[in-house]
Amino acid sequence: MCGIVGAVSTRNIVPILLEGLKRLEYRGYDSCGVAVHQGGEVRRSRSTSRVAELEAGTAGAGLSAGTGIAHTRWATHGAPAVHNAHPHVSAGPGAAAQAARIALVHNGIIENHDELRAELQGRGYAFASQTDTEVIAHLVHSLYDGDLLEAVQRALPRLRGAYAIAVFCRDEPHRVVGARQGSPLVLGLGRAEAGGPAENFLASDAMALAGVTDQIVYLDEGDVVDLQQGRCWISAADGAGRWRSVERPVRTVRAHSGAAELGPYRHYMQKEIFEQPRALADTLEGVEGLGPELFGDGARAVFEAVDRVLILACGTSYYAGSVARYWLEAIAGIPTTVEIASEYRYRDSVPDPRTLVVTITQSGETADTLAALKHARSLGMAHTLTICNVATSAMVRECALAYITRAGVEIGVASTKAFTTQLAGLYLLTLALARVRGRLSPAQEAAELKALRHLPVALQAVLALEPQVIAWSEDFARKENALFLGRGLHYPIALEGALKLKEISYIHAEAYPAGELKHGPLALVTEQMPVVTVAPNDALLEKLKSNLQEVRARGGQLYVFADGDTRIASEAGTHVIRMPEHYGALSPLLHVVPLQLLAYHTACARGTDVDKPRNLAKSVTVE
Repeated sequence: MCGIVGAVSTRNIVPILLEGLKRLEYRGYDSCGVAVHQGGEVRRSRSTSRVAELEAGTAGAGLSAGTGIAHTRWATHGAPAVHNAHPHVSAGPGAAAQAARIALVHNGIIENHDELRAELQGRGYAFASQTDTEVIAHLVHSLYDGDLLEAVQRALPRLRGAYAIAVFCRDEPHRVVGARQGSPLVLGLGRAEAGGPAENFLASDAMALAGVTDQIVYLDEGDVVDLQQGRCWISAADGAGRWRSVERPVRTVRAHSGAAELGPYRHYMQKEIFEQPRALADTLEGVEGLGPELFGDGARAVFEAVDRVLILACGTSYYAGSVARYWLEAIAGIPTTVEIASEYRYRDSVPDPRTLVVTITQSGETADTLAALKHARSLGMAHTLTICNVATSAMVRECALAYITRAGVEIGVASTKAFTTQLAGLYLLTLALARVRGRLSPAQEAAELKALRHLPVALQAVLALEPQVIAWSEDFARKENALFLGRGLHYPIALEGALKLKEISYIHAEAYPAGELKHGPLALVTEQMPVVTVAPNDALLEKLKSNLQEVRARGGQLYVFADGDTRIASEAGTHVIRMPEHYGALSPLLHVVPLQLLAYHTACARGTDVDKPRNLAKSVTVE
């Protein structure tokens, strides 16, 4: 969600900090700020507008320094306002009018901030914001005695919750200290400038440092890093609370901002919808067989040892998991449960050590899913696998097995190509488990591989339906409510379609299994209620047709995405777009695409901020 960039260098790092924030803008934010060590003091600039406005503010303020930190904030504690924007500073107890000594940025949530605030207020510290972050700045100040690293190490055990922080002190130029627990933070090792000492960087995502350095160290949970000119140290606490120096591997990460040229597209979301054939081809590249080896060394032994699957995910990824449940039970014959990650660890469940725990996450840093995974492991379920789009993410490091999708960077907040590539990864998992369980013959395996290889071509044909979808979007743009219907493995696709519409057009949308209409939702149907229906030619088609008649009998307007041979005709009150072909079990990957296009073009017609919808963030790294 929030973004962090920090640097220690001999050159002016303000442009680097601002460029790093720009590379993280796609994640979503409502305020931003920069603080630097300049002229022996802490100077900062903050804004509730975009980074471009912050850039103008820093230029106007004349900010220029070799040490500094920057941040984009997505509001949790306190409204989106300048006084709540990061970086936060501390000048000491009873020293509101004095020059700031400590400057700090923070991603995450500090759960015991209220009690820490009360303690610090009792010691004379004045608070200028409603944020939990300011508590950390004052706490570090209260523990500072000439060594910033020591002050941070003493402060961290007092914090409960999740954090990634970067902090510097007025009294120690050319030094930034960072720490992480439950929120991502990376160290970037830079080059020497003009023969001087090498520069070093911190960021919440390696993407923020693209073009500055490709030498990245992914900090582990509990790590603290001390950045100075030409050198840096990483330390971690042992079980006795003592700090020791540790080594972490340096990786060469060729991070790209993903903000490649839009080309003929109006928004990144539209571009990413049309990138799906390539994303699927890349995700399936090199898949010559359907053995468990696709998921890593040791996968065969794990697949042979498990007799059920537990899927943990949030949002769009949860809907991908819900589709996979139908596949896993019908094709692989393995009982499957899908849990919303944010709920799973807060209820009493019945663990089974023979369960394969599967997490699904685009970023690999989703806080709720990471926490759910750790909870599952604490219950004795050690077999773990992730479907993830970022090979260097925390989730991939935490799970024993992985399938890395190759969707590329997704800029639009509303997920599109990440979703379809997750489905492709989950289908491969289904087939691999089916093969291990003796439910996939060589002939069936060959047929499945042929169908998978044809997917990009099939998807191109679906994208050609865009002009017809645009015509529908003009009707939807005038509505404030919509229903989505699906049956079987297309019910989660209806859920995903409703989510996309509400995310970016702000139209209230709900999805139901079509058979549930008469159990309540039918009361909402009038001629003003558009009802979007996913209608593949599968075993539930005739049942679905009966549900559609229930809608028409109440005057509802039907908008049906139908396979060509479903014999559902366009007539008054029934609008039909015909899909190019029926694709069997893989049909959800095709049927979701026109729903993405419908949401996108409806949002365009309503004039919303498609790529950065209000109140939402791309990567949800707080609980």
